[in-house]
Formats: sequence, C-alpha cells, structure tokens
Amino acid sequence: MKAYWFDNLPGDQREPHDSGREVSPEYLSKLGILHFNYPNVSDVNAIASEREYKNRDEITISPQTMGDVYEEKVKSFFHEHLHEDEEIRYILDGGGFFDVRSEGDDWVRIQLEKHDLMIMPAGIYHRFTTDTKNYTKAMRLFKEDPRWTPLNRSEETENNQYRQEYVKLRDENWTKAH
Repeated sequence: MKAYWFDNLPGDQREPHDSGREVSPEYLSKLGILHFNYPNVSDVNAIASEREYKNRDEITISPQTMGDVYEEKVKSFFHEHLHEDEEIRYILDGGGFFDVRSEGDDWVRIQLEKHDLMIMPAGIYHRFTTDTKNYTKAMRLFKEDPRWTPLNRSEETENNQYRQEYVKLRDENWTKAH
C-alpha cells in the first residue's frame, strides 16, 4: 500500500495522480482507515472473524470480465459517495486506487496491490478506480448480507447519521476508537 495526496491534475482517473507528498499510516488511522498486508487468506479469515464479518464475495473488475460496461462501471465507482456499512476490501490480484476525503476535504489516494487489505469506516466519502492495468480482483467482506448502496455526496448525505457519526469520531481522534 502507498498513500499520498492526490494531485488534482486533469487526466485519466486510472493514472497515479501522485503529488509526491506522502501520507503516513498514522494520518490514515486518524481518518479511520486501517491497512494490513496479508499474503495468506487465513489472516483475512481471522480479521473477518474478529470483526464479525459473516459473508464475502469476490469481484473481478476488468474489460475481459465486464465487457462493454467496463468503462461505464469504472466511471460510476469513481463518483464520490459513502456507505452506511464499514467497507473491507482484500486485493486478491491486480490493484487499484481508493481515494478518501481528508478532514480538510482534500483527496488522499491509497494505492492497493495484491495482498493489501483495507478497512474504511462507514460514513467516509470515497471513490474507487482501477489502475492503468485495468484489472482488480478483490474480496469484499460483509457483516450480514451483501448490500452496496452508494450514497452519492449531497446535502442529504452531509446530514446522514453514519456521516455524522464518522465526522464526530474522526474529530475526536479516531485512533482511540479502534
């Protein structure tokens, strides 16, 4: 995993957009982001058990698996949104980028590669894209039945209960909460 400030320059979202300014694991933790590198799925199973995740699935994002809808889907994943559930992603193969909002509302880009596992809290604004290799195979973990309802950023999401809880925890120093 590599984290840095997004450069905000024009260009394909799948390019690195690396500003050259690194973001520390401590800062990511302050945003509520946890990261692990697990070469063995048994480690993923252990964290899933510890965090009471009962379900999982696998998704492959590539032109070969998605066909004509690939470009449209990748663009839709890149819309800024939040989820009302904690989000765990384990990269089985390939890679991609998750961008998350800082407390100053800037983008932090997190590059994930094979064996990286990232946990994002409910209520954090984020977006996802594959990298220039156009291939991500990931395991998604869920506490209950899979439900992915992205709530695109709006005035309504600013007042969303999960967003409000996230901001409160982040501002109170998230690292004490997890």
